[in-house]
Amino acid sequence: MRIAVNTRFLIEGKLEGIGWFTHETMKRITLQHPAHQFFFFFDRPFPQSFIFSDNITPILLPPQARHPVLWYWWFERSIPAVMKQIRPDLFISPDGYLSLNAQVKTLLVIHDIAFEHFDGHVGFLTRQYLRYYSPRFARYADRIATVSQFSKKDISKTYGVDPQKIDVVYNGSRDVFRPATPAEVESVKNKYGIQGDYFIYAGAIQPRKNLANVFRAFDRFRQRNEGEVKLVIAGRKAWKFREALEVYNAMQFRNDVVFTGHLSSSDLSALLSGSLALVYVSLFEGFGLPIVEAMHCGTAVITSNVSSMPEVAADAALLVDPASIVAISDAMGKIYRQPALRNLLIEKGNIRKQAFSWQKTADLLWESAMKVVGLK
Repeated sequence: MRIAVNTRFLIEGKLEGIGWFTHETMKRITLQHPAHQFFFFFDRPFPQSFIFSDNITPILLPPQARHPVLWYWWFERSIPAVMKQIRPDLFISPDGYLSLNAQVKTLLVIHDIAFEHFDGHVGFLTRQYLRYYSPRFARYADRIATVSQFSKKDISKTYGVDPQKIDVVYNGSRDVFRPATPAEVESVKNKYGIQGDYFIYAGAIQPRKNLANVFRAFDRFRQRNEGEVKLVIAGRKAWKFREALEVYNAMQFRNDVVFTGHLSSSDLSALLSGSLALVYVSLFEGFGLPIVEAMHCGTAVITSNVSSMPEVAADAALLVDPASIVAISDAMGKIYRQPALRNLLIEKGNIRKQAFSWQKTADLLWESAMKVVGLK
């Protein structure tokens, strides 16, 4: 079988959520199914490390698709043109976009449709493009995979898609996320100038991640608790981050907030391991990968009681209302003052994390692909 794959989010040194999903699933699928031929579609130069096996043919397709006009051109012009040449039996698109002009059976992965629920959290043109095309992509695809039961219900309800057409394939956690040794933790803390105890947020800085309320909650926590606990923000500035930074600049304890920028996976793993807890109180997630990565690092978790996060965390986290500064702050206080509670959450996380692995994700994604071509 000839299988084309949209791999435009495999970007050297810049892998994030969708990029890691693509990397971890396609690496396993291509290696474990050597009888099939895979064609990887890149929109920019790529390293050989992304060509995981001998049965992969990489194809570089201009232009770089990072703008609504270029998205349209890449998916509706560039991809159909190359499809006519290679004539694949299946197209897998792991990033929520696909080609309406490519005449091929399609498996579409939709991680979430947050843009349908929040008006101001992405740019106007991006929002218009996604709201116009995403329902068409969902209906056009032969099958959809998504990363949680929550997202499955959301996609089905919002786009009127038969839920029987949607498969749930949870995200996993890479082997690098494991409990770090004390020496490893101290080394990375010294690297970023972090002293003493700290809470950590892992992810990009953008409105949906709710950093403004995390900053407000941390200020309130520090006002009510002794000690010089820090807050580490591990992630890049993504988009529309000005409000969060304005709140940060007005903080009483802003000097105890450490911005690391985008981290290597090994540094992030060490900082997660050494933290009091991950504070991940997003307004909306299709999955919430840092929750699982923190559990694999032996870290307690504070997360939101909305969208997919209760599904992923189950009983292994403190669930809070992300709109409530008091609730977030009080959860920090409980973790800080109650070591027994923190240890209990870590123990529950060690159990919960076993539900999530990239091998399980790859197996379920392949099963979904086989349904598309009638082999399952």
